[in-house]
Amino acid sequence: MRVFVLLFNSRTDNEGIHTIRLSDPDTGETRDVVLMFESEDDATRFGILLEAQDLPSPTVEAFDEQEIAAFCQDANYDCRLIPEGTLAMPPETNLEETDWQLEGRVAPSPEQAAEFSESELDRIRRKLEGLL
Repeated sequence: MRVFVLLFNSRTDNEGIHTIRLSDPDTGETRDVVLMFESEDDATRFGILLEAQDLPSPTVEAFDEQEIAAFCQDANYDCRLIPEGTLAMPPETNLEETDWQLEGRVAPSPEQAAEFSESELDRIRRKLEGLL
């Protein structure tokens, strides 16, 4: 059966598949789950909802269900089939860091991120002081 998944940086060396992270209430174990949509329209709607959460625009790609299941097994992910017409909603929170990066971007080191945050705070402080 053909299914649709969401990819970031599709067809590049930096390609990433969209997963959601779910916790098993019994064991507390956290698992990454690839959503396989039966309907391309449902996958597209889900992608639009992700964009509304300030994530980059994903690409909807068609694959054979067995191919995605094999990928998930190799990557130690779970997969879940989303039946056509199901209104799947992304989680309200997103990961701060992903396993992939946006095309052409390099994630800042923690030191760089801290410096940027401090300089941004200084800029805001100066603006606020200027209002007095």
